[in-house]
Amino acid sequence: MDTLYVSNRIFLNSDQRPELFAGGILVSGIDGKVSKIFDTPKEVQDYMIENEVDMYDFGDLVVMPGLIDSHVHINEPGRTEWEGFYTATKAAAAGGFTTICDMPLNSIPPTTTMANLRTKVNAARGKIFVDVAFWGGVVPGNADELREMIYAGVVGFKCFLCPSGVDEFGHVSESDLHVALRKMEGTGSVLAFHAEVECKGHQDHAPDVNPKKYQTFLQSRPDQMEAEAIDLVAKLSQQYDVPCHIVHLSAARALPSIRTARANGARLTVETCHHYLSIAAEDIPDAHTEFKCCPPIRARSNQDLLWQAVCDGDINMVVSDHSPSTPGMKLLTSGSKNRGDFLKAWGGISSVQFGLPLFWTNCQRYGLQIPDLVRLLCTEPAKMCGLDSVKGRLEVGYDGDICVWDPEDTFTVTRDIIEFQNKANPYMDRKLRGVVHASFIRGYPVYRLTEKFGAPTGNILLKKVSRRGSKAIKFN
Repeated sequence: MDTLYVSNRIFLNSDQRPELFAGGILVSGIDGKVSKIFDTPKEVQDYMIENEVDMYDFGDLVVMPGLIDSHVHINEPGRTEWEGFYTATKAAAAGGFTTICDMPLNSIPPTTTMANLRTKVNAARGKIFVDVAFWGGVVPGNADELREMIYAGVVGFKCFLCPSGVDEFGHVSESDLHVALRKMEGTGSVLAFHAEVECKGHQDHAPDVNPKKYQTFLQSRPDQMEAEAIDLVAKLSQQYDVPCHIVHLSAARALPSIRTARANGARLTVETCHHYLSIAAEDIPDAHTEFKCCPPIRARSNQDLLWQAVCDGDINMVVSDHSPSTPGMKLLTSGSKNRGDFLKAWGGISSVQFGLPLFWTNCQRYGLQIPDLVRLLCTEPAKMCGLDSVKGRLEVGYDGDICVWDPEDTFTVTRDIIEFQNKANPYMDRKLRGVVHASFIRGYPVYRLTEKFGAPTGNILLKKVSRRGSKAIKFN
């Protein structure tokens, strides 16, 4: 049966209807696509008199497209104790995210070959509450795998310009990049860069420094590492007809290089993360390694510049970079002699469940409203990953992926509400604005605040690209 979603505040993310309005959205019970938009409550009432439908009336809650997080690390198979598909996608659904894109590390094997992609996809089957797409990886020596992975459906590729932290995902040299970019030209596939390079000052600390002080870690990864790496990315993006993307920008110092490359015609997009916009280095207590990530959270003055770049459009999207690990890896366990050692702890922050309220809590201070939130957390990630023909809008013919939330209500982050596997995160006990009430995938309720979760009926998304370049989205 078709399902009708009614609200006094609907945001379609549509050029034809750019404002919030009272009305309804009809989603087909056959294919889960939006089949009709009702522009007024009277149109809704008239339709219900004539037709039998399932109906959700959300009153004054906001009904808008399900959000898309294009940067999530799900470490299954191989490191499922860090995070698995079941828990990561439950957390996404509870946060209003209906599509996530899995990064090519830190699973074993990494997603760097066709065989490894099949292994990863098979590990996800039957376990996902939201739709999941996959990144491939560029590592030394795998250039001959890239086109086959593009044809198989990865959304793009990620590479590291410095050591990744895991042996099975090696970082690439500039010569490796030239080989990979030549293979990718003409495919439309995007290459994403972890943009840090080792330079003078990296890991250059005296033996008597205190590794439990956050400033010790911050000084070990200066913004010069990002600036030099992004200079290289900017140069490459102007040499090849390949869309390039900078992941998790933390150093505002690199923004002029990005602007110059774009002015010269580079197809270069940039993301930053919720932790860089929500936390400043001055706020991080010593020995609290749940705050460690790479590149690091920097000073408040840097954060102000990142927010300005978000407002100005220099930063295209905001993502979680959900990168969980065990308490032992984070050196958070009691009794460990290395507890709180920032230099030895795993770098990664878990937050896929809290992206919407983390962003919303701050964005009104900068004059950003719901359309801006949807653009940064939905429209732009969908476009960058090539999913924007079916995701990111609630127009007729698009997937009926819906986020329902209250932008005025608040909640406190506590352990009992966290759905991702390892609960350590830097937001514990923080009060946030914006409460997610429901998430729907193609009209199916996967999360309700009062009823919790439905079945894990998310789809595997493989962006099929023919060898002649035509594209369609295949759902497996």
